[in-house]
Amino acid sequence: MSQFHEKSPEHCAKRGLNVKKFNKKLFFAFSTFLLTVLSFILLVWLILHPTKPQFSLKEVEINQLNLSGPSLLNSSVQLTLLSNNPNKKVGIYYDELQVHASYKGQTITPDTSIPPFYQEPEETNLLSASLVGNQQPVAPSFGYDVGRDQRTRKLVLTIKVTGKLQWKVGTWVSGKYRLNVNCVAIMAFGPIPSPPLSSKQGTRCSTTI
Repeated sequence: MSQFHEKSPEHCAKRGLNVKKFNKKLFFAFSTFLLTVLSFILLVWLILHPTKPQFSLKEVEINQLNLSGPSLLNSSVQLTLLSNNPNKKVGIYYDELQVHASYKGQTITPDTSIPPFYQEPEETNLLSASLVGNQQPVAPSFGYDVGRDQRTRKLVLTIKVTGKLQWKVGTWVSGKYRLNVNCVAIMAFGPIPSPPLSSKQGTRCSTTI
């Protein structure tokens, strides 16, 4: 005859307690491992201390800037940007880059995309974009402002670049950070009001992340 052993409630309670202890040990082990990995990444980050990229305007040319109505503008701006990664051991991924031109706070071209790219440490890249606006809405004072700039023979154009970047250290890639670049081009505005106008002074841009 087989014997039937019935476990007491006390035995079951002890077994349940052991399972809880095992789960706690597993949780603490995983937490310790995760904390170690995060601390290592933070340590690498602090040691390398990545510096934000540097942008400058190499050339800007306005080929068209004509009002087709009281508040509608046709514009064409060709520009060349220099992007430099000053870091010695940190690469940069650029993505979702958009660029447009503005004049006295008014956007005069729609956003134009710049293809994503990867920048090696201490690498410099040449970025070109053609900004074309058709029937772009502007303020009624636009024509007056341009005429006044013609009399002073100086036109100030702002180039704005937005997008996202990621730092790359070895095989580790950071999360995405918002990138904002503002460049100011001061262009000689001669006695003839029609474009083209150009600037080749290599203006340094401000960059925020």
